[in-house]
Amino acid sequence: MSAGINTYKTDLREIFFTLFEQFGFGQVAGQAPFDAWGPDEAKAVLSETYRFAREVLGPLNSVGDREGCRVENGAVFTPTGFKDAWKKLYEQGFKTVGVSPEHGGQGSPMMLQVTVEELLSGANSAFNMYPGLAFGAAEVVAECGTPAQQKQFVERMLNGTWGGTMCLTEPHAGSDVGAAKSTARRNGDGTYNIRGTKIFISGGDHDMAENIIHLVLARIDGASPGTKGLSLFIVPKLRINADGSSGQPNDVGVGSIEHKMGINGSATCVINFGENDNCVGELVGTVEHVGMSQMFKMMNGARIAVGIQGIGLASAAYYNALDYAKDRKQGSHFTKWKDPTAPRAAIIEHPDVRRMLLDIKAHVEGIRSLIIKLAMHLDKARQLAGKDDDAATYHKGQVELLTPLVKAYSSEQAFRLCAQAIQIYGGAGYIQDYPVEQYTRDSKIFSIYEGTTHIQAMDLVGRKMGQAGGMHFQQFMGDVGSFIEAHREHAVYGEAVKSLAAAQEALMASAMVVFGWSQDGSKFPLIPLSANRFLNMMSEVAVGWLLLDAALIAEKAKASVSADHPDHAFYEGKKYSALWYARNVLPNVEQAAKMLTMEDTSPMDISDAAFASV
Repeated sequence: MSAGINTYKTDLREIFFTLFEQFGFGQVAGQAPFDAWGPDEAKAVLSETYRFAREVLGPLNSVGDREGCRVENGAVFTPTGFKDAWKKLYEQGFKTVGVSPEHGGQGSPMMLQVTVEELLSGANSAFNMYPGLAFGAAEVVAECGTPAQQKQFVERMLNGTWGGTMCLTEPHAGSDVGAAKSTARRNGDGTYNIRGTKIFISGGDHDMAENIIHLVLARIDGASPGTKGLSLFIVPKLRINADGSSGQPNDVGVGSIEHKMGINGSATCVINFGENDNCVGELVGTVEHVGMSQMFKMMNGARIAVGIQGIGLASAAYYNALDYAKDRKQGSHFTKWKDPTAPRAAIIEHPDVRRMLLDIKAHVEGIRSLIIKLAMHLDKARQLAGKDDDAATYHKGQVELLTPLVKAYSSEQAFRLCAQAIQIYGGAGYIQDYPVEQYTRDSKIFSIYEGTTHIQAMDLVGRKMGQAGGMHFQQFMGDVGSFIEAHREHAVYGEAVKSLAAAQEALMASAMVVFGWSQDGSKFPLIPLSANRFLNMMSEVAVGWLLLDAALIAEKAKASVSADHPDHAFYEGKKYSALWYARNVLPNVEQAAKMLTMEDTSPMDISDAAFASV
């Protein structure tokens, strides 16, 4: 396969079902602040986004992977075609669909924005990281900046004139952000002199935007150690002139770019601030030492965005593997495997290939539902604020609770599912003629950046489950429980719903076990040892619930279409996604709960020397 050929595929019918039939986009759209939106407008946007993804971004995916980025004279140059794609992306408005009209956007519900992002990320994750980071940085300035900063930076960062980054990680301080050594010295004019080195900065420099606005965590001289002493600064690559235009260099230099396993089209930079002691930044807002809380506003959005990246690539891998399985002929049908004269069968007829395809299909559909459900909570919280504060609080609480699930489960499963797509191809999947090997390499980063899976797990068990006295978790469990009670005797799905009930009970029991550990200092190490397992259990309960919910909706809809209508087979697919997951994944929750109660501390008990004799 030559570079430049589109390989991106998805199924808009599947996305439309989740958005419109399962989560009722039409019940959110059409009401303030989304008055201008309805299902027809959303379908038009998604259709155009898919066209753009296939015609513009898809063909650049392998180009970016093979060319990568390069540094010349301290400047980063992106792969062939990226600069033109950036221009077209913003000209056609795909990155401003969900942006507030106040900042030049179209003001759609988040439910639509996340589906647009899935299409863009699925077609070319490396490319879509650049505008995604600019979007996240702009949101922080919009929420935390002064009115003058909002006017100066936000719209330019949202419309593609300027790019943006978030700069946390340092060579000696990865997830341990509080160990950062970057400094900020007060200048007499209210600005700060910034000095330090940041690493692993995605989109840290590129040639697509006129300027790049870095959000940099640094410690003001004399500030306390740890995260409490950090402040957040706006540090442009080029200084801003009085008229708002980009001016002279601001002593922000690219030390190098990383050579990575995947996402090669995304420039991952080492950035040196103030090597010549001439880098000037300004505090975000007016309050010092609140940098971490400000940065977390971007981090939460970034974590959801990583979950979207995961579903984008897993979905693309699925549809490519499905097409290959329908076309590739190898071996005879399993009923005639002893007959050497039997005709060769398409590999989709082989039981193990069908098992792998259904595994990917079920996970992709369920994780997409989880992401859109989170977005629905965001939209409803926004709509209900000031009108029904109790309901708004419920929706905000569910966003908090589901964010680590979306980030961690989607990212972990994306890598596994993309690798499984390679297995469907067999040896062909391992070579670059087909896109699934790139999807697998690209997707590995998702479980690492924006907070590793373990960071998400500790966020869940250490913070999110205890918020509001545990109310958010209890409400989630109540929502699942209400669904179970309403459908446990269903003629088709009753047994699957009972599997969900058993998983839910196991999850609740495990939550009580973890709570008990938190009250006993001697058992505290069991919490980090088991946090990942608990997050996975909760994610499987959530996805199993949403797949069954989708299947019940599809069951009703199927009754209204004829057997030869395409929707009949589509709705049948929802049935088997739910049943497969209920029978093959949900039982894992019960087993995981049993392992949790074993209180295994062997990773802590083994001595360092016992790991190896070398």
